[in-house]
Amino acid sequence: MQQSQSARLSAIAVDSNVIAQAVLAMALGLFIVGVVGFSHISAVHNAAHDVRHANAFPCH
Repeated sequence: MQQSQSARLSAIAVDSNVIAQAVLAMALGLFIVGVVGFSHISAVHNAAHDVRHANAFPCH
């Protein structure tokens, strides 16, 4: 019985890690598209612009 409870707690910990990683990945993606893409620094903006075109993301 103790082993079953331990396995459930382990599965919950793994699920929470997956959720945390997904949230951080979405936040990083939003940062890259939303902040870096509209940067006034031309080198940063041009790099983001090229990546958006390479991924077929509309930017014009």
